[in-house]
Amino acid sequence: MALLTTKGRTFEVSVVISNKAGVREPEGETILHDLVAKSGFEQVGSIRAGKYLRVTVIAADAQSAKRLVERMCNELRIFNPAAHSCEVSIGREPGQ
Repeated sequence: MALLTTKGRTFEVSVVISNKAGVREPEGETILHDLVAKSGFEQVGSIRAGKYLRVTVIAADAQSAKRLVERMCNELRIFNPAAHSCEVSIGREPGQ
């Protein structure tokens, strides 16, 4: 991938996709009941699973990088807005 032709700085952008509140979470329920609770961690009340993406982009500044990834997630339908929430945040510049 030829990112070197774009001018700007490199940013790591984090994307966390999870089920919205009230949406059943079968993966988290399975982890909780079949692994965590059976292993002696009864104090754990709930687990919600999701997806994590770390996207490296080149942009003029951090806010431009964040907006680019938000637009990408929405336009490419990387998540289902009816069932999922999508949180995009700026990490650090790679190499720092």
